[in-house]
Amino acid sequence: MIDYGPFWKTLHESKETTYTLIYKHRISSATIDKLRKNKPMNTTTINDLCRILGCRIEEIAQYIPSEKDQFL
Repeated sequence: MIDYGPFWKTLHESKETTYTLIYKHRISSATIDKLRKNKPMNTTTINDLCRILGCRIEEIAQYIPSEKDQFL
């Protein structure tokens, strides 16, 4: 499972807020909701968040093994 918990810590430590992400950087409120609910999102959005926050991908998301993971 991809967990976006690190994103919230990184956002808190930055000068940005969810408000500035939405209104200044044009990140959709649906994307913020996906981050809150650990829902899938594309790598372009993750790239945008890294650029905006000046961080590495590890500061946005982490993989946590889960029984809910799809078996291949």
